Amino acid sequence: MEFKRSTNASQYLKIIALLSVVIMVGSLDVIQPKVNCYSSIYQFGDSLADTGNLLISGPGVLSAIAELSYGETYFNKATGPQAYGLSFLPPYLRRLADYSSGVNFAVAGATALNALFFLEKVIPIITSFSLSTQIQWFKDFKKMYCSGTEDCEGHFENSLFILGEIGGNDLNLPFGLGISIDKVTPFVPLIIQTIKTALEVLIQENAKKILVPGNLPIGCSPFYLATHPSNVPSDYDDMGCLVKFNNFSQSNIKLLRMMLQDVQRDHPDVSIVYADYYSAEMKILRNPQKYGLQKNNFRVCCGKGGKYNYCPPFSCNVSANLCPNPKEYINWDGIHLTETVYRAISQMLINGEKTSLFSNSTRIAFELALPQRIPSEQGGNLDITVNYTILAAFSSNLDLHSKLQFVKRHFRRFEMQFGWQLV
Repeated sequence: MEFKRSTNASQYLKIIALLSVVIMVGSLDVIQPKVNCYSSIYQFGDSLADTGNLLISGPGVLSAIAELSYGETYFNKATGPQAYGLSFLPPYLRRLADYSSGVNFAVAGATALNALFFLEKVIPIITSFSLSTQIQWFKDFKKMYCSGTEDCEGHFENSLFILGEIGGNDLNLPFGLGISIDKVTPFVPLIIQTIKTALEVLIQENAKKILVPGNLPIGCSPFYLATHPSNVPSDYDDMGCLVKFNNFSQSNIKLLRMMLQDVQRDHPDVSIVYADYYSAEMKILRNPQKYGLQKNNFRVCCGKGGKYNYCPPFSCNVSANLCPNPKEYINWDGIHLTETVYRAISQMLINGEKTSLFSNSTRIAFELALPQRIPSEQGGNLDITVNYTILAAFSSNLDLHSKLQFVKRHFRRFEMQFGWQLV
């Protein structure tokens, strides 16, 4: 595809500016390029994201998180296990907080499934603030926010929603009690459906940009290694992780990704991104020295007792054996990773290495040849032709032929406005 000039060479700059576009099928408007910044972040999940909601509500069996050593390397004071070195969103339960940059609805210990599910199965839980509760908190917050804001819908359209990680505790709780994989497996479709329901509610509430993390490799967690030891060498992989639990995690991740693909197909105007926590941590475990970490992948920094300096379920408290160099450890308390590891995982997500976009977009590149006259070193002018690559991105389910026809129709305007002929 190429354009041929007939008149008016003075319009080059305007043409190049207008051709730097993203074309969205269903809209004939040319969208000018701009830097997109999120107006706010809205976070849902568990202890991997909580910035204080559990502490405010009452930590219960996790009362140790209100004491050192939690938080000592980042804040030099007790903060809970949420001190991972990022800029923190205010927790929803902290009233009169500044919510201008968003809100954190995550609660340490939270499950995807509601409290009644576990109560009926006689499985103790840490908090009743499950994912459905967090979604209701958001709806309450949005109602309050919109009552005093003119551009309510625009605000949430330009916000980033992070849905998870959530669902890990739904597995940790029964596995910690010794319940078998066969009996826990039926939980998984229910967890996926609960996350899907939450995702669709957020989309109904005008969320357009959503990040959904998956689970970590639980077979490499000291919690699982300590609670499910085996004398059979083949039960472990080459790094010492429990194979059956990592296989279980990967099966769950596959179901999660399939669900995200389905939701994306039903909502092509929404950007859904999967964050691959599993492969990000595995990359670190396979080469810890690259990240300044020790080779001993599973020894816990804050804990006491046993092969891994860890006695489940919780052994990080004021009387624990604390390592002198937490930044060189992978595992913090047997359940959570260290600040160093979370920072490395975050960087992999930010640079796109461990994220997957579920958009149905197609990108079509084509060349545009523009003749230009430039000063010659020998004097006078030199007529040259400059080739520009134009990228058209589509987020619809149209076939390739239809998208090409759309490009042709759309760029007819340049023939009329600038005297170019589409050949």
